[in-house]
Amino acid sequence: MIPFRLFLIACLIVLIGYTAVTISNHGWNLFPTFFGDMAAMGWPGQFNLDFMMMLMLSAVWVAWRHQFRPAGLLLAVLAFNGGMLFLSIYVTWHLHRTGGDMKALLLGDERARLA
Repeated sequence: MIPFRLFLIACLIVLIGYTAVTISNHGWNLFPTFFGDMAAMGWPGQFNLDFMMMLMLSAVWVAWRHQFRPAGLLLAVLAFNGGMLFLSIYVTWHLHRTGGDMKALLLGDERARLA
């Protein structure tokens, strides 16, 4: 489990650095570029649509894992908007909290006890 945790931490560090440089060069206004590429119907837009669907999948998983309770819905919004910046922290935290139990990590505590 240590290599997986190191991978998540490395992703977080790289993304924080890359995001900081991008914000300093281009500002916070990413939505016109993101959705503009999709509207243009080219490969950058296809990649953005695919990526947005992965963000949706991560948000649905987080909400489902928390049984669609209010806190889970809030975390799902963070998963959708934060992407890997959020998920690297979220998964690392739950790996620690569950002691590396993948069933509990993937299903959530209640479902893992029932499985």
